[in-house]
Amino acid sequence: MSRNTKDLKSGEKICMHRKVVAACMAGILMSLSVVPVSASTLSKAKNAKTEAESDLNSQNEKISSLQNEQAQLQSEMNSLDAQLSEVLVNIQILSDEITQKQAELEDVANQLVQAQQNEQTEYEDMKLRIQYMYENGDSTMLQSLLESKDISDFVNRAEYVNSVYSYDRNLLIQYQQTVQQVADLQIQVQGEEAELEEIQESYEEQETQLQTVIAEKQSQMSDFDTQLANAKNLAAQYAATIEQQNEIIRQEQERQAAEAAAAAAAAKKKTDSAKTDSTTTVASTGTDTANTTSQTDSSSDSQTGKTQDSSSGTDSGSTSSGSGKNPGYKTGVSGSDVASYALQFVGNPYVSGGTSLTDGADCSGYVMSVYAHFGVSLPHSSAALAGCGQEVSYGNIQPGDIVCYTGHVAIYIGGGQIVNASSSKPYPVGGIKTNSATYRTITTVRRVL
Repeated sequence: MSRNTKDLKSGEKICMHRKVVAACMAGILMSLSVVPVSASTLSKAKNAKTEAESDLNSQNEKISSLQNEQAQLQSEMNSLDAQLSEVLVNIQILSDEITQKQAELEDVANQLVQAQQNEQTEYEDMKLRIQYMYENGDSTMLQSLLESKDISDFVNRAEYVNSVYSYDRNLLIQYQQTVQQVADLQIQVQGEEAELEEIQESYEEQETQLQTVIAEKQSQMSDFDTQLANAKNLAAQYAATIEQQNEIIRQEQERQAAEAAAAAAAAKKKTDSAKTDSTTTVASTGTDTANTTSQTDSSSDSQTGKTQDSSSGTDSGSTSSGSGKNPGYKTGVSGSDVASYALQFVGNPYVSGGTSLTDGADCSGYVMSVYAHFGVSLPHSSAALAGCGQEVSYGNIQPGDIVCYTGHVAIYIGGGQIVNASSSKPYPVGGIKTNSATYRTITTVRRVL
C-alpha cells in the first residue's frame, strides 16, 4: 500500500474522531444549557425548606418548654386540689361535731332548767313547812312531845322533828349541787363548741385562700393552653411549608433527571448518526477494566459488662396493729412529769398563733412549748404533730402522750383527761383547761418521749 493511501485513511480516521467528539460536546452543552434555570428553582426550594425547618425546630422547642411548664403547673394544681379536698373534709367533720355539741348543749340547758326548777320547788316547800311551824308556834311541837306515852316515844318524836329539818336541808343541798354540776357541764360544752367553731373558721379561711390560688393557677393554665395552641398552629404551618418545598424539590429533581436523560439520548443519537455516515469502519476496542471490589469488614468490639445485681434489704420498723400499739420510750423524760408541768398553765389564755405558756398559746403552740421545756423539739402545727413520734392505741395511752383530733391537739394527763389550749373564749369556757379525752373523735395518739 502506498504512503499516500495510508495518509488518506489516517486523515479520514482523524476526521471521524473529531465528528464524534463534536457530537458528544454538543450533547453535553445541551444538557448544561438547562441547569441554570433548574438550579435557581431548586436552590430557592431548599433555602425555603431550611428556613421552615429552623422555624419548626424553634416552635417545637417552645412547645416542649410550654408543656413542661404546664405539667409543673398541673402538678401544683393537683397538690392544691388535694389540700382543698382535705380542708373540705375537715370542715365537714367539724360541722358534724358542732351539730352534735349543739344538741348536747341544748340537752344540758334543759337539764339545767329542770334542776333549777327542782331546787326552787324544794326551796318553796321547805319555806312552807318552816312557815307552818313558825305560825303554829312551839305549842304544837311541845304538845306533840307531851302526848308521848313514854320516854322512848318522846325521844322518837323529838328525833322526827329534827329529821324533818335535816331532810329539808339535805335535799336542798342536793338540788343545789345538781344545779352546780349541770351549770359546770354547760360551761364545758360551751367551751367545746367555741373551740370547734374557731377551728372551723380557720379551715374556712384556708379554703378561701386555696380557692383563690387555684383560680390564679387555672388562669395561668388557660394562658398556657392559648400559647400552646398558637405554637402548634405555627408548627403545623411550618411543617406544611416543608412538605410543600419537598414536593417542589422532588419535582425539580425529576425534571432535571428527565432533561438530562433527553439530552443524553439526543447526544447519543447524534453520535450514532455521525458514525453511520462514515464510510470507514473504525474499529474501536474497549478495554474493560475490572473493578476490584474489596470487602472491608469492620468489626466493632463490644464489651459485655457483667452486671451484678445487688439486692439491698430495706429495713422497716415493725409496728403492731390494732389495740397492740404500745411503743417503748426513747427518751429519759417521764410522761407524768410532762403532764404535771402542762397543768401548771391551766387558766392561761388561748392566743391564735401563740407559743407562750403564760401570755397565750394556740393548741399546737401549747404542746410544742410544753415539750420544749423537756428538750423535745416539735412542730407548731396540729397536722404535723399527728405524724410525730410513734402511734399508740388508745387502750395503751399514757400520761404525756399527744392526743390528736381534727385540727386540734392536746396532752393526755391520765384518768381519761387531757389538758389543752381550747379556744379564745375566757377561762373556763376557753383558754388552757382540762377536758375529757373522748370529748371529740380521736384521730391518732402519738408518743414522742
